[in-house]
Amino acid sequence: MRTSAVVAFASLSLLVTACSGASSETVQSAPPVTSKPAVSKLKVEQVTAGLEHGWDVGFLPDGKFLVTQRPGKLALIDGGAKRDVAADFSDVHVRGEGGLMGMVVSKDFATSREFITCQTHKEGDKAVDIRLVTWRLSEDGANATKVKDLLTGLPVNPSGRHSGCRPAFGADGALLVGTGDTARPQHPQDRTSLGGKVLRVDAKTGNALPDNPFAKSANPNEQRVFTYGHRNVQGVTVRPGTGQVFTAEHGPTIDDEVNLETSGGNYGWDPSKGGTETSYDESVPMTDKQRFPDAVSPLWTTGEITEAICGAEFLTGSHWGALEGSLAVTALKGQKLLLFRLDDAGKVTEVTLPPEFDDKFGRLRAVRSGPDGALYITTSEGQDDKLLKVTPEAQ
Repeated sequence: MRTSAVVAFASLSLLVTACSGASSETVQSAPPVTSKPAVSKLKVEQVTAGLEHGWDVGFLPDGKFLVTQRPGKLALIDGGAKRDVAADFSDVHVRGEGGLMGMVVSKDFATSREFITCQTHKEGDKAVDIRLVTWRLSEDGANATKVKDLLTGLPVNPSGRHSGCRPAFGADGALLVGTGDTARPQHPQDRTSLGGKVLRVDAKTGNALPDNPFAKSANPNEQRVFTYGHRNVQGVTVRPGTGQVFTAEHGPTIDDEVNLETSGGNYGWDPSKGGTETSYDESVPMTDKQRFPDAVSPLWTTGEITEAICGAEFLTGSHWGALEGSLAVTALKGQKLLLFRLDDAGKVTEVTLPPEFDDKFGRLRAVRSGPDGALYITTSEGQDDKLLKVTPEAQ
């Protein structure tokens, strides 16, 4: 049921905590929440339509965009024109939340023409895993050919549930990947599983980086783990100029979370109840401080409801005025955009709901900052989805 942004957000029990390992006693009252943005108005323009569950956006050096679509489709956007990119996605298992998901354009695209996707993989009709795949785009953009499987073995649920899967480049060039727990109770707390994690790997090899928190483990999967104890991370972004990694994560029926990732941190999701429960018990807290006293507290949660928050990205450039540096987070269920003001430590000081996105565009999935400083957002309704461009309205 659609409600206005003000009414919907008035019902949120907002929590703001100190970052990096705050105890449950440090939960504070929420900062003010208002539907009035810090600039007079946002301008929302439609770049293109005709997408189907646009999942992620990648920017090419020549100004064109790539957009992954969950049913196993790839689009090249040139100005307002959209054309399909021919690629063999016949092995993509498309069901529920799974399919062709997140993507990043390689740092050396100008010479390699490579990009990386997150996708569910099947053999025959059987879902095998979720994997990162490296592709090469042809010079004319008409087709993409598979270069290699970069990383395999991320767990998969045949239903597609809690598939993750969002990659982003860290400030140091490391590839960060937010993954889902695939609704399996053991995965979030099992550091030898790649599910329910934020991974940190080499973008060319898929191997763990030597300064990862568990790099000395004998298990290659554990070596790749940056943080663990997650439910379903669908947004990963890096704060410009700081290297701070922020994530957006789906809660069950409560407590979607925005988190500041701390190397080696446990974020406290454990539907296995310490390995005593074989079913996927979602009655446990998203951040279980009783079972894990050192679990990293969230920066912010939705409290007693869920908005199904998704993509996450920072607004960059002085043209954003007072909004510069804000963290933008999209919502699927809530069908809105959330803007978070943060202090230097990453603590949330204000949450804003731009009225331009108050249930006007449907479910919002990807959010990426373009090289032009604009924010690009995809809708995820499943039919005639849009790529939107967001800029501050001229004062």
